[in-house]
Amino acid sequence: MSQRQVLQVFEQYQRARTQFVQTVAELATRPQNIETLQNAGVMALLRPLLLDVVPNIQQTAALALGRLANYNDDLAEAVVKGDILPQLVYSLAEQNRFYKKAAAFVLRAVGKHSPQLAQAIVDCGALDTLVICLEDFDPGVKEAASWALGYIARHNAELSQAVVDAGAIPLLVLCIQEPEISLRRIAASALSDVSKHSPELAQTVVDAGAIAHLAQMILNPDAKLKLSQLIVNAGGVAAVIDCVGSCKGNVRLPGIMMLGYVAAHSENLAMAVIISKGVPQLAVCLSEEPEDHIKAAAAWSLGQIGRHTPEHARAVAVANVLPVLLSFYMANESSEDLQVKTKKALKNILQKCTHLPALEPLLHDAPPNILKHVVGQFSKVLPHDSKARRLFVTSGGLKKVQEIKAEAGSLLQEYINTINNCYPEEIVRYYSPGYSQALLERVENYQPVL
Repeated sequence: MSQRQVLQVFEQYQRARTQFVQTVAELATRPQNIETLQNAGVMALLRPLLLDVVPNIQQTAALALGRLANYNDDLAEAVVKGDILPQLVYSLAEQNRFYKKAAAFVLRAVGKHSPQLAQAIVDCGALDTLVICLEDFDPGVKEAASWALGYIARHNAELSQAVVDAGAIPLLVLCIQEPEISLRRIAASALSDVSKHSPELAQTVVDAGAIAHLAQMILNPDAKLKLSQLIVNAGGVAAVIDCVGSCKGNVRLPGIMMLGYVAAHSENLAMAVIISKGVPQLAVCLSEEPEDHIKAAAAWSLGQIGRHTPEHARAVAVANVLPVLLSFYMANESSEDLQVKTKKALKNILQKCTHLPALEPLLHDAPPNILKHVVGQFSKVLPHDSKARRLFVTSGGLKKVQEIKAEAGSLLQEYINTINNCYPEEIVRYYSPGYSQALLERVENYQPVL
């Protein structure tokens, strides 16, 4: 047999191995094939191929294993029982970046299913190798390692502490400073998975300097709810509020915007800003800052906090920001952006606000397009609150409502009619414009009976 014929045997064997792993990897993308592959003993056949002499076969075998393990915990358990994890960990440190990404994918696919499977990954020494991958020059390797670490940490405090002890947190903080958006998102998600279990773990993330970089990330329109939740979990809101309170000018701007972006996502996150005393600090920024763009940012953030529920709106209203917002909206010297932002903030807050004492000053000063929202809130509350109805009369509110000129059939007129229907007709007439003059005329024209 010639040398050429001998080599052909090896070439055919390599082609067969290549075709096998590529076909299995493709079949593993379709759920209907998984049980058949499992019954055929695919795990045992893929295991030796992880250490194949051909890098492409190694990588494809790892990819196929990851896809299989990703489907259910039985297949993930098979990876653990088949002694595949030690091979992956060994190769993760030694192979090229393509294999590293595939191996990290397998670890993530196994670890996501349960704390027990995640612990198996920890027990085989994978954390140290994954942390080393966070320092790799290739962003894809960093991303894959970040994802795997996050999936391990998300289960419980013990696994999160193991990730912390492996030295992952400072490197994840470096990852959120990278230019690649996907890497930053996944690293931020991993930090969230670590910090959510306890104040001590959250403090570890804060101590690593994550908050300043996360505050910048939140300004990106691609930022997600999870990033906002991470900032709250890590105690970042209070830290940012302290920062906003201790500086002036443009240095405040990222913190002001971050508070608004966090609050915009949900009622709970907005309440976290309120509980951390964010509203008074934003009110100070709104009143004290000389630059219109900073005032506009503070107005926008206050609007995002107050727009969720009456409770949120009340927290903003009692800080006495409504008259300030109105004054900036109506001021001729205000920039167009400031006027737009204050108008939107006023509408957001007013549409939820049922704290009438904060609304009454606006009855006297607001222009018609804002006034209709103010009157609308009174029309919702007064029919159901007798004490509020009495105060509305004694404070001059009912009198002011009678002075409003509304078009017949307009929404504003409907609100006024609803308010008037809360009182006896003679009371409404008494506070109507010109009624006192009509009474005086009646006095003058009255002829006493002698």
